[in-house]
Amino acid sequence: MSFRRGVVRQSKFRHVFAQAWKAEHCIDDVRVSRVTWDSGLCAVNPKFIAVIIEAGGGGSFLVVPISKSGRIDQACPTVCGHAAPVLEIQWSPHDDNIIASASEDCTVKVWQIPDGGLTSPMTEAIVILEGHSKRVGILAWHPTAFNILLTAGCDNVICVWNVGTGELLYQLSDAHPDLIYSVCWNKDGSAVCTVCKDKALRVIDPRRGTVLKVREKVHDGTRPMRAVFLSDGKILTTGFSRMSERQMALWDPKDLSEPMAVQEMDTSNGVLLPFYDPDTNMVYLCGKGDCTIRYFEVTDESPYVHFLSLYSSKEPQRGGGFLGKRGVDVNKCEIARFYKLHERKVEPISMTVPRKSDLFQGDLYPDTAGSEPALLADEWIAGQDAAPLLVSLSGGYSAPPSKHRDTLRSKPKLVTQDSGSGAAPPAPAGDAAAASSFSAAREPEEEVAPHRVAARETDGNGERPKREEELLNELLAEMKALRAVVVAQSQRIEVLETQLARIEDGDV
Repeated sequence: MSFRRGVVRQSKFRHVFAQAWKAEHCIDDVRVSRVTWDSGLCAVNPKFIAVIIEAGGGGSFLVVPISKSGRIDQACPTVCGHAAPVLEIQWSPHDDNIIASASEDCTVKVWQIPDGGLTSPMTEAIVILEGHSKRVGILAWHPTAFNILLTAGCDNVICVWNVGTGELLYQLSDAHPDLIYSVCWNKDGSAVCTVCKDKALRVIDPRRGTVLKVREKVHDGTRPMRAVFLSDGKILTTGFSRMSERQMALWDPKDLSEPMAVQEMDTSNGVLLPFYDPDTNMVYLCGKGDCTIRYFEVTDESPYVHFLSLYSSKEPQRGGGFLGKRGVDVNKCEIARFYKLHERKVEPISMTVPRKSDLFQGDLYPDTAGSEPALLADEWIAGQDAAPLLVSLSGGYSAPPSKHRDTLRSKPKLVTQDSGSGAAPPAPAGDAAAASSFSAAREPEEEVAPHRVAARETDGNGERPKREEELLNELLAEMKALRAVVVAQSQRIEVLETQLARIEDGDV
């Protein structure tokens, strides 16, 4: 008598489960934006959570420390410098205090958030990038080069900027005949993949301005698509079939004639937003208006894309943000965290691998991309490519203080790490003041680089005073921010007491 036993695929992520945080750890009373643009409306890093919110005239977004929970006061300061609704926000991967925002006012603005969060409304951006003729809805920071930002708008144009100087480096105006749905860099930042309303997937070299690969009709449906580069160079796309079924497909750029794998989902209308974790090779799919989050593992074995599980809840999501490895709790085997946007609430959802041991699980946390850039802007412009610089998560990861702390005493300026000498090139119109501030900031940067190299060469005893000094500076900055909040609230209390006295006296 013989029989075959079912073979179960071996994977340490087969039992990943999602768990929503308790209500007291959520952020309440957040007026999430109702803009119809298909973006996540949220961006998260190890320091801050940013959410695009409703604004009466103009556009604004909320920025709060990641440890924040409870109700958000209606008087809470926001970033409110755009003249029209904000469509997209993205944190810089190389400085946790720098965030870029794209808006319907055709501009992209870069903001510097002080350590500890905002104490007053922020209206002055450190850089204004003006190069699009229609609204801008796509942002993508370069993964390894400092201060390189890609933008795409409804004018079907892709722009690549040097944020350090405000300079427009490359402009691709004839690569796409219709609306661009999404843009994603590959691992070393040498190419980008895009999907367009013409249903085509393109692989583009932005420095040469050439289209390297094209695949027509990635998905047959007419609704929007998304595409992301995986760490091994493959491309994962989401879209719709001809029968309006949601699909996910895996492509090999070496041969785009046929997809490596295609998975059908359901017939919901929401666009599937893919969030990719390069360390675990997992993909999380979140659809606007859905009550579910699906997650998959991508492997080198057929069928290549393996469904892991499904998180389901009663409330539909308006959007969401994805927190990568640098911000997760390694002591609880948390491999990712998703911030789900409700109508008036932000709810964290932890993705966890069940383990009995309390020790650091090295197989779950390989070295991950750190905040230190592998290249300077000028090096990438000159044609160099480099993989991300990796850091270990053993013992947890602590976010370093802002590289631009000292610039907060006066008008914010973004200190660049460019190694070139001489004055910075002029910025686009409307940003001449920011450009002049960058040229003034170039002198101290030459001292920063050797100092950084010297710091790496010192032993552990030599770095301890430096760490203590950084911690002290961070505490002082937080105390200053809290003191400013107390002063502002005391002034508000005086005004309210005065109004109350007038009411009691019958003056009102």
